[in-house]
Amino acid sequence: MAANAQRYQVQCEDTCQHIHGIDLSHYQGNVFWETVGDNSKMAYVYLKATEGGDRIDDKYETNIDLAHRYGLKVGSYHFYRPKIEQAKQLANFMAQCRPGDQDLIPMVDIETKSGLSTEEFCDSLFKFLKLIEKAYKQKPLLYTFANFYDHYLLGKIDNYHLMIAQYTKQEPILADDRDITMWQYTGKGHLNGINGFVDKSRFMGKHKLREIRFRHR
Repeated sequence: MAANAQRYQVQCEDTCQHIHGIDLSHYQGNVFWETVGDNSKMAYVYLKATEGGDRIDDKYETNIDLAHRYGLKVGSYHFYRPKIEQAKQLANFMAQCRPGDQDLIPMVDIETKSGLSTEEFCDSLFKFLKLIEKAYKQKPLLYTFANFYDHYLLGKIDNYHLMIAQYTKQEPILADDRDITMWQYTGKGHLNGINGFVDKSRFMGKHKLREIRFRHR
């Protein structure tokens, strides 16, 4: 990452009025949640729960308990594998992402077509999104990279909140100029209480945390 981009990110987090947060998985190892919770600039965390049909993040259960204990608003995400049966992936996610534990709507991490054609990939993804929406009675937040969206999802997911990853100093602008709820602006952030790099994100424009709150029914 360019030095000017890193300086921008620190400056943004330190001086702007946007709502910031992080996402975590087992890659961050043991997190000192008391220290993370003391950082008033970090309002939320998305935790990796599952991937594909049978992978479970081995830090998820500990992370979600401690993140709640130290005052963060918590959501959970699933890394989607397009070639794996949608119902199997849903069952895997639901076994970990229990509605009663959630402050924020579920997030689906969309980063690969797994060698499928765009048509096959979209058919697979949309089947899964419908299952998620039916199971949790609300639309999930969708996470993807700006280039991935522009190439494969352009104009196809207009009714979903988006978290767009783009690791530059410029705010992301999608090819169809659609609204972006959240921007993951670095994959190499630093935060007291976390060893190594951490993904950081913030809300765009006038978007607020309440827009992605989990609706308990």
